Amino acid sequence: MESGPAIFAGTAFALFGAALLLWTGVRVAHREPVAHGVATGAAITLTTAFGAVFLLLGVWCFGRL
Repeated sequence: MESGPAIFAGTAFALFGAALLLWTGVRVAHREPVAHGVATGAAITLTTAFGAVFLLLGVWCFGRL
């Protein structure tokens, strides 16, 4: 009964985290700004960290099944 919400949350977290990491990587590779009005180093660091955290949360949710 509890596996349904865990699967949904794990999928949402993993997809968002992977998409954020992919988007950040593409922006950095093309030397485009990651976030407007923010220092480049800080934006890259924060988006990479949050992408990794969301991806790890998704893996953790799948591990709870």
